[in-house]
Amino acid sequence: MEQTKRQPGKLGWRFALLGLVLAVAVSGLVRSLWLDIYFIPSASMEPLLRDGDRIVVSRTAFSSAPVRRGDVVVFDGRGSFAPLNSGRGPAGDFLAGAGHWLGLTGSDNTYVKRVIGLPGDHVICCDADGRLTVNGQQVEEPYVYQGDAPSTLKFSTIVPDGRLWLMGDHRSKSADSRSLLGAPGGGMVPLDRVIGRPVQIIWPLDRFAAIPRPDEAATTIKNGQ
Repeated sequence: MEQTKRQPGKLGWRFALLGLVLAVAVSGLVRSLWLDIYFIPSASMEPLLRDGDRIVVSRTAFSSAPVRRGDVVVFDGRGSFAPLNSGRGPAGDFLAGAGHWLGLTGSDNTYVKRVIGLPGDHVICCDADGRLTVNGQQVEEPYVYQGDAPSTLKFSTIVPDGRLWLMGDHRSKSADSRSLLGAPGGGMVPLDRVIGRPVQIIWPLDRFAAIPRPDEAATTIKNGQ
């Protein structure tokens, strides 16, 4: 009986398809457990992160070392920063989700900000010197965008247990905890909504660089901790 010969082209396509499926599966596993890629859609974290940057985020960065003041965090803003419904509908949500997964677009639910207040902290802006204070002590903020005031909006808030007070480095361009004081949750983000910490800028290539975690010395408060 004459055997049917397998066509090399069809076999090659099957291997290619299998390889693609495996690559997507491995990538999904890595991104769900260890590392992810995010697109920066605004100027709110300048000068550290610029509009259009692609960053690698470590999902395990805070597993051994807790979040501290001065840390930059990527977080899920649902229930605090994000709108409850973007209004795009299922098709729009799918396309936006695909673009976000590929690192080509931002996400309505994902944000990048800096930790200013930890649970129990009393955050005030501003004191008589025009400085932001935490628990009565002035905060050193070398990361703030040159020329920006610590905040043009005055506030005094105590951070509840299990939540964080977050602000952008480009204060005049950032919608953050200050903007949501009257909203449910008072602009504070639950700790369990923190996704991870940015560790690397990967695009554009001329900005390829590691994003170091601030030293303890850089996150301390003047005249105290």
